[in-house]
Amino acid sequence: MFKKCIFIATTLLGLSACQSVSILDNEDLDILGTWHIEATQGKPVIDYSPAQLVFAADGALSGNNSCNQFFGQYQLDGRSLTLSPAGNTMKACVDALMQQEQKVMQSMSMVTQGTLTKGKLMLSDADGNTVLVLSKQ
Repeated sequence: MFKKCIFIATTLLGLSACQSVSILDNEDLDILGTWHIEATQGKPVIDYSPAQLVFAADGALSGNNSCNQFFGQYQLDGRSLTLSPAGNTMKACVDALMQQEQKVMQSMSMVTQGTLTKGKLMLSDADGNTVLVLSKQ
């Protein structure tokens, strides 16, 4: 009898561990606000880089791409995310920041989806490769 109770308890515990929490795909990510860019295309940004993205409630996108300010729009539908930078300032910075700026701008155009993982906003391309890692400011 004791073995049967242990078997049943173990089976029930094992089955309960197989349950998964469903996340609604149509539930939008909570991305509003200012996010510091920590990495782009797999490489960390330069220490003390001003690179950031700002998501406004009206769909406006703005921020700093490492050297210059930029503006544009974003569209969010569940986990699907499109960033559309439309313009930016044109000041010159040190070469390292200018190179990073190019990577940030390239990365933004590749974004197709986003996920929140351990407080980080991970923006990925169509193949699922993370192209931007952001932290909330």
